[in-house]
Amino acid sequence: MSNAVTGLRIGRWEVCDVLARGSFSSVYAARRVTEDPEFPSVAALKILPGGTHTPRQAQHLRELVAGEVELLSRLRGNRLIRMYEVVTVDSPDCAELDGATAVVLELAEGSLDTLLAHTVRPVAGPALLAQVCDGLRHLHHAGWVHGDLKPANVLLMKDGTARLADFNLAAELSGTHAYGPAFATLDYTPPELVWSEVGEHGRTIRPSTDVWAFGVLAHLVLTGTLPLPGGTAAARRDATVRYGRGAEPLRLSPDLPEAWRPIVTDCLARTHEDRAAHDAASLLRRIEAITGGTPAPRLPRLRPLRWRRPALTTALVAAVLGATGMYALWDEEPSYGYHRCPAGSVCFFNGPNGTGEMCSWSGDDPDWLAGARVCGWTRNQPVRSIFNNNQERSERHDVAYYRGTGFVPAGHDTTRPSKRAGCTSVNQQGNLHGTYAPASHRWVERC
Repeated sequence: MSNAVTGLRIGRWEVCDVLARGSFSSVYAARRVTEDPEFPSVAALKILPGGTHTPRQAQHLRELVAGEVELLSRLRGNRLIRMYEVVTVDSPDCAELDGATAVVLELAEGSLDTLLAHTVRPVAGPALLAQVCDGLRHLHHAGWVHGDLKPANVLLMKDGTARLADFNLAAELSGTHAYGPAFATLDYTPPELVWSEVGEHGRTIRPSTDVWAFGVLAHLVLTGTLPLPGGTAAARRDATVRYGRGAEPLRLSPDLPEAWRPIVTDCLARTHEDRAAHDAASLLRRIEAITGGTPAPRLPRLRPLRWRRPALTTALVAAVLGATGMYALWDEEPSYGYHRCPAGSVCFFNGPNGTGEMCSWSGDDPDWLAGARVCGWTRNQPVRSIFNNNQERSERHDVAYYRGTGFVPAGHDTTRPSKRAGCTSVNQQGNLHGTYAPASHRWVERC
């Protein structure tokens, strides 16, 4: 899509070049070409194409973008990325872009991810953490939960200050909690949400969700390592679950400064109830007592001088990608796939915990290896995990799967009373134990 967009006039903006691209949206640098001094001369445009998704995918992404726009329209602050306007693309010659939504955002110098790639344990780290905590204080006081705090979602501006960004997973509190989509970055997910059930409105999140993520972020910035042990995201996820169950203690890095140790320990308390005793406002007071409220020192150059230099990678603006980041730019390898499953679909994966290759369907399929929708990897690889991400069906909302084509059993499945390999209820996800080799599936009223 880059060639079609470069040079395009969108409202008062002319698109200069792509900053980052994903499967569901792209972010471009843009310059203002009109006499509107109340707008900056340059900005970042996040464009969500209108004609490249299924109706369910498009609706899901519209809802995510609408949530971000609502938050940024209502909240303004020095620690939140600024949204200037929302523009509809008028490009009748390009069906892919015509009618697309473009969110015009403040252009950042880089992200905390970018800074950590430059240097481990940056000198500016403590001051930046104070600014991130200040951003959380602002959000929580206004009744919102970020829901996906991580280095890529902390933007760094030219003056060295930090901004929270990517509010696609943010949710407004209703009493003590809010509801968010059933996915987030595992390394920053608290124990109670790792295998949480997904209700009708999504998973339950609270300000303590952000407090946990801030503790992980602080440990990474101050020590260069994540607080839970493991060489892979799966290993760290398992360590998080064991810690949350009390099966093993929290072992913070010896490199963590003593003054920060009680703060990080409180942020990483095992339970929501224990973390809730330490809100962002009280954490900020403790952090400012350490940092003295001093501004961050001058940061290294994080953005190349010219748009077209190859060094301007996806990591530079991952925080403003919104849905792109969730679907195409996940942090760890292998990619955790539950979040990739479109709303209203059932998704099968060839790795555990949603990893590896994925095939998804919104309807029945009597033969996975024939017809319009083919799941080729199932010829020689078993299904290891599944996510029934139904959000629309009122009657047939569970999904049954069979070893034979045409919804019939095969092999030792014939000994099963239900004559099917398995069945997964609505909004359930998890690993399949044993060797599952389905060849067909269909939606059923109940498992």
